[in-house]
Amino acid sequence: MKTKDFFYDLPKELIAQDPLEDRASSRLLILNRESGELEHRSFRDVVDYLRPGDCLVLNNTKVIPARLIGVKEDTGAAVEVLLLSRVQGREGVWETLVRPGKKLKVGSRVSFGDGLLRGEIIDIVQDGNRYVHFSYDGVFEEILDQLGQMPLPPYITHALQDKSMYNTVYAKFDGSAAAPTAGLHFTEELLSRIREKGVNIAELTLHVGLGTFRPVKVEEITEHHMHSEHCMIREETAALINETHQKGGRVIAVGTTSCRTLESMAGEDGMVRSGEMDTSIFIYPGYHFKVMDALITNFHLPESTLVMLVSAFAGREKIMEAYQEAIRENYRFFSFGDAMMIL
Repeated sequence: MKTKDFFYDLPKELIAQDPLEDRASSRLLILNRESGELEHRSFRDVVDYLRPGDCLVLNNTKVIPARLIGVKEDTGAAVEVLLLSRVQGREGVWETLVRPGKKLKVGSRVSFGDGLLRGEIIDIVQDGNRYVHFSYDGVFEEILDQLGQMPLPPYITHALQDKSMYNTVYAKFDGSAAAPTAGLHFTEELLSRIREKGVNIAELTLHVGLGTFRPVKVEEITEHHMHSEHCMIREETAALINETHQKGGRVIAVGTTSCRTLESMAGEDGMVRSGEMDTSIFIYPGYHFKVMDALITNFHLPESTLVMLVSAFAGREKIMEAYQEAIRENYRFFSFGDAMMIL
């Protein structure tokens, strides 16, 4: 299957630049994957499509203000460092994306916030990413909150006025370089209504890296290499999801990150295991879903691994038709855009 099979033309003005103040007021396109039927609703109507006994699965990762602007200590040249993930077992070391890469060689030292935070490039790894060892006095997370900016995707050119709007209302565990954006539509009030209907809510964690959003540059999609991301499912969460299926309920993933975690941590029998792992699962048409019965998701970039995932679930033709309908109806696309529910 070719990467170009997942291309579509999107008018630039449909790329959402700002989050809605009322998260649940975004639009919701309902897609029935059996019939291809489409419905246009408001996101807060999502409760109408949930049934008692269903299980809604949320990714509770939290985006950190991972974009740091600093200067090279020897030249004063401006540099940018984007934190991707902590390097396991190496205190104070992060894998990062840096700009300009040519000027940041092994041994280069960078200062942020007039020396409040310092970093040294200690290794160059896959795709030119850098390992940076940070030194500081105090609590790293507090310094990062003071100096860092939220790492918005490059297609968002507006400044984010409120950092909290790039996190879900249920975000708990620091570690993501990008938001699990399908979850941005939920409010505490809407989650309360969902619980009142008898729907169970399960939380798992996948720390979102930038690899998920990297463009597919190969002609044949099977040649694309996915970067790994760390995920975790607690024992009680796995038990709740498995019990949902045993009792005839549906497991509904909120976002492609929840989907990828569920599918990564399930056996061929569809039973979800607890634990944690690094996953580089790449889901594209032909994949057999073991756990997920329905998906709530945003509208994804052309030729991205994410549009391939939703095409695997609903069928490429139905997804492309739904996207064309969303364009005709002026839906807002990408991270701060509207949502789709695939049943």
